[in-house]
Amino acid sequence: MHKINRINLEGHEMPTHWYNILADMPNKPLPPLHPLTLQPVGPEDLAPLFPMELIKQEVSSERWIEIPEEVYDIYRIWRPTPLYRAYNLEKQLDTPAKIYYKYEGVSPAGSHKPNTAVAQAYYNWKEGIKRITTETGAGQWGSALSFATQLFGIQLQVFMVKISYMQKPYRKFMMNTWGADVIPSPSELTESGRKILEADPNSPGSLGIAISEAVEMAMKDPNTHYSLGSVLNHVLLHQTIIGLEALKQLEKTGDYPDVVIGCFGGGSNFGGIAFPFLHLNFMENKHTRIVAVEPASCPKLTRGAFQYDFGDVAGFTPLIPMYTLGHEFTPAAIHAGGLRYHGAGAIVSQLLKDKLIEAKAVGQLETFEAGSLFARVEGIIPAPESNHAIAVAIQEAKKAKEEGRSKTILFNLSGHGFFDLGAYDQYFSGKLEDYSISDQEIAKTVGKLKKIIQD
Repeated sequence: MHKINRINLEGHEMPTHWYNILADMPNKPLPPLHPLTLQPVGPEDLAPLFPMELIKQEVSSERWIEIPEEVYDIYRIWRPTPLYRAYNLEKQLDTPAKIYYKYEGVSPAGSHKPNTAVAQAYYNWKEGIKRITTETGAGQWGSALSFATQLFGIQLQVFMVKISYMQKPYRKFMMNTWGADVIPSPSELTESGRKILEADPNSPGSLGIAISEAVEMAMKDPNTHYSLGSVLNHVLLHQTIIGLEALKQLEKTGDYPDVVIGCFGGGSNFGGIAFPFLHLNFMENKHTRIVAVEPASCPKLTRGAFQYDFGDVAGFTPLIPMYTLGHEFTPAAIHAGGLRYHGAGAIVSQLLKDKLIEAKAVGQLETFEAGSLFARVEGIIPAPESNHAIAVAIQEAKKAKEEGRSKTILFNLSGHGFFDLGAYDQYFSGKLEDYSISDQEIAKTVGKLKKIIQD
């Protein structure tokens, strides 16, 4: 691997351990199940896909897990990431609220995703793995893992959701620059891809389909592992460095958030900013509201069913207890490709079921209105995914004004939108639209699920 040794005078803000929320949750998530036996999945079931250290983290109940020195050293390229107060946005909204945001767009890949990509590449490298397959929606995860694997000399094959492959060519070029092989999904390379194309030659793809293709390729080769950028426990664990840094940085301001907000696809950036604050809700009787924001066109948290479901379309993954729209659900072709996923991770699903977090759904046009306003007053052009968090932060700030009281708002700006300017162009020219999903459409895919969890 490459050795990185950069001076970072603010390194004391970066924690030395990740936070594992499984240690503190009042109710632990139900276990993942083997799809054939419906028995809890064991380490031996996951070993063909993941290195053993990640499997251990997936099931660990240890509160603090040390960040390996090699991973910490690479983190220092861009961490700690800045915490900003959005003074100009506050002024524009004429709100008594204080608005802070943690900016993850300063990483080499331009998003929060390298926080887990570097860790996963490291653990695979330690186990001697030479090749990894993965999927990517908008390209942020694929970019991050491309960056990480090249540091450790690992080959990478990325199945990129076809609609995003066409919408965001510069993400593909970014991955190619870091040495990754990028394939639009669904593809003819896999049985699962060919099956989808046979049924719908014009399929725009989905994260669920791309996951199936990546897992299928990994299963064919004992020297290849699979890597996932969201949903799973160990992925959310690695992302908690975001919230842990924010806690230290907020100590310098004397403020503490009344509400913490993150956009939501599978849960990685949301869990990263939120879980450390939930830790203090659990342990120190804090009362911070935690809000996950999803697209109205893919509303698994706000309108989905809590049930066991596959993480992919073909059914290669274990059954996971989740809020889901059904693994056969194909989301509309919104530009927030990283949020076009049918299900939520087990941890976030359990937290929502226990009413320890909240969920909101926002339409595409409102998110781009919010992101455009933010860019004009704060200077940073956000990723379409991050615009969802900004939209709800603005809602909360306006509500504070209506109520005539101050509150402190923190949201995660999970990535920049420099490769998404085509989406902004479509918004400004009036070509973007909101997508509505009927109850009947949701019932069609949810109704196909085997009812393992009883109401």
